[in-house]
Amino acid sequence: MKLKPEDLDKISKKMKSVTNLRDGAGRVKITVHMGTCGIASGSRKILSGFLAELDKAGADDIIVTTSGCAGLCSREPMATVELKGEPPVKYVDLTEDKVKKIFEEHVMGRNIISEYALAIGSERLS
Repeated sequence: MKLKPEDLDKISKKMKSVTNLRDGAGRVKITVHMGTCGIASGSRKILSGFLAELDKAGADDIIVTTSGCAGLCSREPMATVELKGEPPVKYVDLTEDKVKKIFEEHVMGRNIISEYALAIGSERLS
């Protein structure tokens, strides 16, 4: 089987995202918390949702990664969004619809969605 130019483009994009993750490069880092509690409450769908939004956006400066438990099991599924130069925002009780809104408004538009956020930096929202 011969590789087509489109295949090489896909490989290049995938390798660039791996390199960005390793080097810590990127305008935005999205961490989906995937401890046992997160997985049990649906974090796999949340991760898939962020990856689908990233794919649609075609952005190569956004890193999507995973972590273990964040210690707030009752608020899972959760994700933390970190825009370069701004404090991280911890989003809780996520759904696939919330993921779309977070991606569009916060990741792409730089507007925090307060009603989904538990904390900004180390400050808890009321």
